[in-house]
Amino acid sequence: MRSIRAAAVGAVTLSLALAASACGGGSPTGGGSDDSPKTLTYWASNQGASIEVDKKVLQPELDKFEKQTGIEVELEVVPWSDLLNRILTATTSGQGPDVLNIGNTWSASLQATGALLPWDAANFDKIGGRDRFVESALGSTGAKGEDPAAVPLYSMAYALYYNKKMFADAGISKPPATWDELTADGRKLSKDGKWGLGTEGSNPAENIHHAVVFAKQHGADFFTADGKPDFTSDGAVAGVKQFVDLMAKDKVIAPGNAEYAQNQSVSDFAKGRTAMLLWQSASANLKSQGMSEDSYGIAPVPVQSGAPGTGTGVNSMVMGINLAVFKNTDNLDGATKFVKFMTGDAEQKILNEAYSSIPPVKGAQSEQAFNSPANAVLKDTLAKSAVAAPQVPDESQFETAVGTAVKELWADAAAGRPVTTDSVKAALEKAQQQMPTK
Repeated sequence: MRSIRAAAVGAVTLSLALAASACGGGSPTGGGSDDSPKTLTYWASNQGASIEVDKKVLQPELDKFEKQTGIEVELEVVPWSDLLNRILTATTSGQGPDVLNIGNTWSASLQATGALLPWDAANFDKIGGRDRFVESALGSTGAKGEDPAAVPLYSMAYALYYNKKMFADAGISKPPATWDELTADGRKLSKDGKWGLGTEGSNPAENIHHAVVFAKQHGADFFTADGKPDFTSDGAVAGVKQFVDLMAKDKVIAPGNAEYAQNQSVSDFAKGRTAMLLWQSASANLKSQGMSEDSYGIAPVPVQSGAPGTGTGVNSMVMGINLAVFKNTDNLDGATKFVKFMTGDAEQKILNEAYSSIPPVKGAQSEQAFNSPANAVLKDTLAKSAVAAPQVPDESQFETAVGTAVKELWADAAAGRPVTTDSVKAALEKAQQQMPTK
């Protein structure tokens, strides 16, 4: 999922999540009904710089689909702050769209409601087959061993964006490959009112993405193999502490970043206030804020040592957007045709190029637009060193609980309060106690 517009994407109440059932889908306005089989409703997530930008990107493609099939698509672009709760409400009320975007980290949680159409072999065959999709993207479509609850639409990965001029002025010849190098470079760059690195400390979803990666780099997961929370292992505690120490101890992140939640760190980077940014597929966002592509470089997110790869060399979550269908849609045939259209090679090129994301469809990745040096970093990360979000039914609650715990640790760091192994462990223990009991 793309978190840059989403301070509240994890704001899910347990009672609502547990109440969700297989009764979702269908349109309250007649889209997809029996008497209107030529209409579909589509909830799209906000991927562009604004909702209006998304409408300008999507509407011509929806018009193209209508011309090809005779099916009109009624579009609503839903802000990230509302999307998850809107979806969960739809699963209980039956008043929702036919087709919708979901953040890929929510796949297992929404799958557990039973409201989404399972993508079994027969359904995949209707859209050209499962093997058209990149395997790493399919890994974030639902619980292991179950048919996916959605199909990949846009793929993204984290990278390190760095300001070339600020690096040159500081005498730094290349981007950091390890965290020791990043903190050393960050200290050189943190001067004269500018800072080495930016983050979004008040964004629980953004915190989660980095916490998962840091924990992985310390050999830890936040869930056991059987899906039970394991937030206080030595590796998880060490990973979260190292993340927050970028402000608390290393002093390469401005204390004000503890209050950032809605794209402010991207704005700081675009305006030359910070020299480095850890972000997912940021090029379109930076361009919209007036930063030229030749003024920054893109490198893999640092690792503890060596080079990015599998195991403890993980340096990103597999980020992205999936396309789902409500199981009880009255126009399943039309919804399936729409999914086939949106995941077709031609549309994948158009849409992913517009959003600076990577097509999760193999046939579209060969297009020249996705073979730039910047995209090469993202594609390589997705193929070799990214890990899927925990595919557990309680993933949404995990985002809220641990993401908020890290937010509070950032607040401690900004206020000058000690961030210690014990305080990090206590915060993660509190978060684990908030998780549903089985």
